[in-house]
Amino acid sequence: MTASTDTTTLTGIGVSPGLVAGPVARMAPSIPEPEIETLPSGADLEEACDSVAAAALTVKKGLELSAAEAKGEGRTLLETTAQMAADPTLTSSAQAMIRERRLVPARAVWESAGTLASMLESLGGYMAERTRDVADVRDRIIAVLTDSPMPGIPRRPEPFVLVAEDLAPADTALLDPEKVVAFVTSEGGPTSHTAILARSLGIPAIVGAGAEVTDALTEGDIVLVDGTKGTITVNPSEDALRRARELASRVREFHGDGATRDGREVQLLANVGDGDGARSAAEANAMGVGLFRTEFCFLDQPEEPSIDQQVEAYKAVLEAFPGKKVVVRTLDAGADKPLPFLTDASEANPALGVRAYRTSRRDPEVLDHQLEALARAEADTEANVWVMAPMISTAEEAQAFVDKARSYGLRTAGMMIEVPSAAIMADKMFEHAEFASIGTNDLTQYVMAADRLLSSLADLSTAWQPAVLRLIKSACDGAAPHGRPVGVCGEAAADPALAVVLVGLGVASLSMTARALPDVDAVLKSVDFADCQRLAQLAIDSPTAEEARSAVRSGLPVLEELAL
Repeated sequence: MTASTDTTTLTGIGVSPGLVAGPVARMAPSIPEPEIETLPSGADLEEACDSVAAAALTVKKGLELSAAEAKGEGRTLLETTAQMAADPTLTSSAQAMIRERRLVPARAVWESAGTLASMLESLGGYMAERTRDVADVRDRIIAVLTDSPMPGIPRRPEPFVLVAEDLAPADTALLDPEKVVAFVTSEGGPTSHTAILARSLGIPAIVGAGAEVTDALTEGDIVLVDGTKGTITVNPSEDALRRARELASRVREFHGDGATRDGREVQLLANVGDGDGARSAAEANAMGVGLFRTEFCFLDQPEEPSIDQQVEAYKAVLEAFPGKKVVVRTLDAGADKPLPFLTDASEANPALGVRAYRTSRRDPEVLDHQLEALARAEADTEANVWVMAPMISTAEEAQAFVDKARSYGLRTAGMMIEVPSAAIMADKMFEHAEFASIGTNDLTQYVMAADRLLSSLADLSTAWQPAVLRLIKSACDGAAPHGRPVGVCGEAAADPALAVVLVGLGVASLSMTARALPDVDAVLKSVDFADCQRLAQLAIDSPTAEEARSAVRSGLPVLEELAL
């Protein structure tokens, strides 16, 4: 790999840290729009309709096979896309166009997908983000119908930096970190599924760079991607390449002893969704689980799993952490995680609707079954279960959930703080909740009134916003007189610089993807608690998110040394 003297630096939104170099490989363009053609006179319309159903089934089975080989969030994303391929809305609409307008199958699928995407986009929120799934499934079905190459990640003999307009969830789930050393997209935001999965895979990534940036990156260009700073250097210097190689050769490890330099313990925990994720987190020496996303056990289920099935799913996670804390979040169904047996996908604004704990207003038995299963799973293992409910908004809800959890024998019950009211009223909330974990993704969305999935508002969707940090401080201040611990389990916990700020605000534990543990640990061990408090004050006194981030990073020279 050689460098040129003609060096250019481009910028986007860094969402997954790391400094790597490689040649650009551009994502193959989407399947071109088929021409408007009709079937010839005498053509068998039912045979054409059957070809659409058969192609959709082929795509569904292919995605399911890929899902079976994937793990954690990647598997969930592939299963979700497979469900879209199986959605009769898409195929039946295309078949109607074949029968009524005699459209050729590929054109019928294209128009049917366009109608479905427009409907989802009009719903906003999570449903709008699913338009990317529709386009992905559309292209795959048309590829089968026209015997064209299946769209997806390019294949290259050497590792490369992937450049694309955006990545479909199915593409992101199949990324191989050994081949795709980094990726850059023109669209997307810091809390999109693409960004979250990039962090879980440990792939440096930049999103929301804009078409003018990605268009400037040509096939074969040597680029240096800094996923922390959000910069793409085209034709980097030999010195920059040498430094990137040196940093890549360093291996940082976490030894399960999270603390600041002066010995203040900070529990560094892992976010997991299933037994495989829990075992990986245990191997990474996580001090426990700070967020067990139980809905991952439900997402591929058309109906509520039995209590016995739930017990087995929960035990698979709990058994990986004998004697350690496992914080379990009850079902966070709704918005970006719809469950057909529990949520209403037709809500006008699902992010503000009947989601998470609120579903127990209509279907209390689902929560009852989950708490019973958790109690049984805890009794069969040696883990220390802490259970919390998402989307708690009032002190009455906090009390009701804690009382219900205790009625099933679950000793430690708390809540998520994702709604501004919970942070503002924290002093009253902690009269009931024994602990809380802050979900910074949703809290930021609600504080800034900015859809976390909308790439055009990505600059607002960051926990560096001083308004968000002030609410986190309010939550910690409300917990302190009651002696209740507050953790953070949102994406903010994996940002080493922001982790320092969170500890300074009073946060006692940070939960993240297991890959982020060594970096966060290294930075925390470089500062005293007083440094954390000083930097936290700088952040909440800043007028903007960018100034808060810059001020804190300037006070942490270790970040430059570690390329974080």
